Amino acid sequence: MRPVAEAPAVSTDLEALYDLHDVARTAEQRVPRPVWDFIEGGSGQEGSLRANRTVLDSVFLVPRVLQASAQPNTGTRLLGAPVALPLVVAPMAYQRLVHPGGEVAVGRAARAAGVPFVVPMLSSVPVERIAEGAGTLWLQLYWLRDRGLLTELVDRAKAAGCAALMVTVDVPRMGRRLRDVRNAFALPEDVGAVHLTDADMLAAQHQVPGRSAVASHTRQSFDPAFDWSCLEWLRSHTDLPIVVKGVLDPRDAVLAESLGAHAVVVSNHGGRQLDGAVPGFSVLPAVREAVSEACEVWVDGGFRSGVDVLKALASGATAALIGRPVLWGLALGGEDGVGKVLDLLRDELEDALALSGCADLKAAAGLGLMGELPRRLERHE
Repeated sequence: MRPVAEAPAVSTDLEALYDLHDVARTAEQRVPRPVWDFIEGGSGQEGSLRANRTVLDSVFLVPRVLQASAQPNTGTRLLGAPVALPLVVAPMAYQRLVHPGGEVAVGRAARAAGVPFVVPMLSSVPVERIAEGAGTLWLQLYWLRDRGLLTELVDRAKAAGCAALMVTVDVPRMGRRLRDVRNAFALPEDVGAVHLTDADMLAAQHQVPGRSAVASHTRQSFDPAFDWSCLEWLRSHTDLPIVVKGVLDPRDAVLAESLGAHAVVVSNHGGRQLDGAVPGFSVLPAVREAVSEACEVWVDGGFRSGVDVLKALASGATAALIGRPVLWGLALGGEDGVGKVLDLLRDELEDALALSGCADLKAAAGLGLMGELPRRLERHE
């Protein structure tokens, strides 16, 4: 039995979508409600989910004038490699839930846009197959109870051509996502976490009233005792660059860098873990201040336009991760739909740079901001 309803047939004219709000509204009509809730929902009362947008909307750029460039340069380098945009396609689980092309389609669209794609550990397509058509690939890791399986996956990723590892550190267990609980959400029979065991996949497909099957299977797979010593172990096992995702306290960013992290992602997991956790954008300046210039600082959480990305750059970020909008585009048109989302962000970022007097991303980092974004974070030692 399939636990989610089939999507209604909806014709989508990608050319008639002019911003990510258009993409979202159209995708909501296309995606079955339980799947939409799984994608869009947060944990608890979804306060952190809402706050991600609230803080971005409360901060305003101070543009410069008479310094415009006819064609602003959106290129930069991430982990030493050139990218066309200061964007990273975030790791998102089970992408075949919304389109048969799944992670393969997303990887191809990211390659065409010139941005990295982080293959999710809970991918519905094997990393080797994704790598066949993708460009710059990195692999996301959750920390598994089965250290042997984790080691095997790290080795597989390197053999497939993944250039870095992104370790998600804010999921000792999955947050209580009430939409999924109320929907008794489970994966359909043809979608699973192919990098894990058959038992894991079956657990995620087993529907139980009043429970999230996805939360149940991750609880049996993820190691709740994950700590900093695990990061040390990973550093000793691989020579791939390591990115630590899920940092909010500057002290944790400093620890991550001291243990060999090349970059940190300031993130509250899209409001899907601790409800009440501060938005990553709010603490971005404090994290940037705490680590060395050698450590890149990226951010995610609610970014929906090129102006949002420019705000991140002006606040100290090297790049922003884009999550849910990629799934919206995937649902609407597979590779073409994801390409549409990334094209919109590119066009909006170019426009925002030109209108703020920035010829490139270095100039963007010097823009002023006004609003409620704190410049320092009070910390209790």
